[in-house]
Amino acid sequence: MHDNSSQTMSHAFVKEEDDQWLHEIPGTLPALINYLTRENNGIRVYEKRMTIKNGVEVYEMSNGLSYSKDANGKWQIAD
Repeated sequence: MHDNSSQTMSHAFVKEEDDQWLHEIPGTLPALINYLTRENNGIRVYEKRMTIKNGVEVYEMSNGLSYSKDANGKWQIAD
Protein backbone atom coordinates (compact mmCIF):
# COMPACT_ATOMS: atom_id res chain seq x y z
CA MET A 1 0.00 0.00 0.00
CA HIS A 2 1.31 3.48 -0.94
CA ASP A 3 1.27 6.28 1.63
CA ASN A 4 -0.02 9.57 0.16
CA SER A 5 0.10 11.63 3.36
CA SER A 6 3.25 13.59 2.45
CA GLN A 7 1.90 14.31 -1.03
CA THR A 8 -1.43 15.55 0.38
CA MET A 9 0.33 17.82 2.87
CA SER A 10 2.35 19.65 0.20
CA HIS A 11 -0.81 20.66 -1.69
CA ALA A 12 -2.01 22.65 1.32
CA PHE A 13 0.73 25.19 0.69
CA VAL A 14 0.07 25.77 -3.02
CA LYS A 15 -0.83 29.41 -3.64
CA GLU A 16 -4.18 29.90 -5.37
CA GLU A 17 -3.25 32.87 -7.53
CA ASP A 18 -0.27 33.30 -9.80
CA ASP A 19 2.29 35.78 -8.55
CA GLN A 20 2.95 38.73 -10.83
CA TRP A 21 5.95 40.98 -11.09
CA LEU A 22 5.53 44.75 -10.89
CA HIS A 23 6.57 45.20 -14.54
CA GLU A 24 3.89 42.70 -15.67
CA ILE A 25 0.86 44.67 -14.50
CA PRO A 26 -0.90 47.21 -16.73
CA GLY A 27 0.48 50.76 -16.57
CA THR A 28 -2.58 52.29 -14.89
CA LEU A 29 -2.87 53.66 -11.36
CA PRO A 30 -5.81 51.36 -10.43
CA ALA A 31 -3.78 48.33 -11.57
CA LEU A 32 -0.83 49.51 -9.45
CA ILE A 33 -3.06 50.02 -6.40
CA ASN A 34 -4.63 46.56 -6.83
CA TYR A 35 -1.19 44.95 -7.22
CA LEU A 36 0.28 46.71 -4.18
CA THR A 37 -2.79 45.88 -2.07
CA ARG A 38 -2.43 42.17 -2.98
CA GLU A 39 1.28 42.29 -2.14
CA ASN A 40 0.40 43.99 1.18
CA ASN A 41 -1.71 41.02 2.36
CA GLY A 42 -4.94 42.70 1.28
CA ILE A 43 -4.36 45.89 3.27
CA ARG A 44 -5.28 48.75 0.96
CA VAL A 45 -2.43 50.80 -0.48
CA TYR A 46 -3.34 54.25 -1.80
CA GLU A 47 -1.72 57.16 -3.60
CA LYS A 48 -0.42 59.81 -1.20
CA ARG A 49 0.73 62.26 -3.86
CA MET A 50 1.96 62.52 -7.42
CA THR A 51 4.91 64.68 -8.37
CA ILE A 52 6.80 65.31 -11.59
CA LYS A 53 10.49 64.48 -11.35
CA ASN A 54 12.62 65.12 -14.45
CA GLY A 55 9.47 65.10 -16.58
CA VAL A 56 8.28 61.74 -15.18
CA GLU A 57 5.17 61.23 -13.03
CA VAL A 58 6.22 59.75 -9.69
CA TYR A 59 3.50 58.31 -7.44
CA GLU A 60 4.24 58.23 -3.72
CA MET A 61 2.18 55.43 -2.22
CA SER A 62 1.07 54.68 1.34
CA ASN A 63 3.40 51.66 1.51
CA GLY A 64 6.35 54.08 1.76
CA LEU A 65 7.64 53.55 -1.79
CA SER A 66 7.36 55.67 -4.92
CA TYR A 67 6.60 54.31 -8.38
CA SER A 68 6.98 55.59 -11.93
CA LYS A 69 6.67 54.16 -15.42
CA ASP A 70 9.66 53.28 -17.58
CA ALA A 71 10.04 54.21 -21.26
CA ASN A 72 7.79 51.24 -22.17
CA GLY A 73 4.99 52.33 -19.82
CA LYS A 74 5.73 49.56 -17.31
CA TRP A 75 5.68 50.23 -13.56
CA GLN A 76 8.94 50.41 -11.65
CA ILE A 77 10.07 51.56 -8.22
CA ALA A 78 11.19 55.18 -8.58
CA ASP A 79 14.69 56.27 -7.54
